[in-house]
Amino acid sequence: MTAIKIGITMGDPSGIGPEIIAKALTRPQIHKLGKIVVVGDRWVFDKVKGKRLKVKGYQFIDLNNVPRKNFRFGRVRKEFGRAAIDYLKKAVELIKNREIDCLVTAPISKQAINLAGYRYGGHTEFLARAFGKKSQDLVMMLLNKYIRASLVTRHLALKEISPALSREAIYKTIVITYLALRGYFGIARPKICVAALNPHAGEGGFLGREEIERIRPAITKVRTIVKDVFGPLPADSAYLKAKQGHVDAVVAMYHDQVLIPLKLLDPESGVNLTLGLGFVRTSPLHGTGFDIAGKNIASEVSFVSALRTAVECTNNANNGDGSSQLFCA
Repeated sequence: MTAIKIGITMGDPSGIGPEIIAKALTRPQIHKLGKIVVVGDRWVFDKVKGKRLKVKGYQFIDLNNVPRKNFRFGRVRKEFGRAAIDYLKKAVELIKNREIDCLVTAPISKQAINLAGYRYGGHTEFLARAFGKKSQDLVMMLLNKYIRASLVTRHLALKEISPALSREAIYKTIVITYLALRGYFGIARPKICVAALNPHAGEGGFLGREEIERIRPAITKVRTIVKDVFGPLPADSAYLKAKQGHVDAVVAMYHDQVLIPLKLLDPESGVNLTLGLGFVRTSPLHGTGFDIAGKNIASEVSFVSALRTAVECTNNANNGDGSSQLFCA
């Protein structure tokens, strides 16, 4: 079997991205996953790698794009935001030229990239545009060793969530999640639980009508494709079913409805997986860590989980029945 070519972007050069990449690459078992290509700035990477981290056995594409003068870790600067986007642009080129098979991204700063003039909410929105996708056709799946959960909405203020929960958005998220469970995780007949938005699933409309007017109709419609779909259930019940292994994934309505249980159960094995791009992209389940950047105390565990997940999903997509490609066209 041909070795998977794993692309890694360094993220914000002032954050913990360079450090967690260097630490991950010191693990001998990581190099057994495939051929590794890191896109970043070698000068910054060498600052965290140092002589103590005997990193070898990978390719480094040095864009040499970080200003040397007055460089410090833990700073939000437009130059660093621009550098992070440059790494992503190079990774897109590598994906399109089939020089890498999957992509693992270290964290970027939304503030820094916006200071640099890029109006993206994050990696997902950037990659959607780069590959000619609509942002709403991509799904963020968050997972750890206990649960998998997909989001209908991503980074929205709480007051904006209900208006964004259309029947079509909920339906599409369920379908894309179902196809990912088959194509990326090799589950022949996935079971999915849909979380309610309101407490107690709305109490028959007394605590909100989103379940009656939007979530339940979307579930009814999707049953022509997804046979084993349940809900809407109160979110606490949905996650209990997932942790107990009764369902393969939860479809949740908003960001913190997933992040809180995920991080309480096990923050270090958490991974963000983007569905719908046509290739596997993962990232660790944390941010740039500006407060600890450059101090050699950042944990690489979530990044290692992201690497392993990217390779597992890519192998399953390559060796399976092609289900994963149904939502990537």
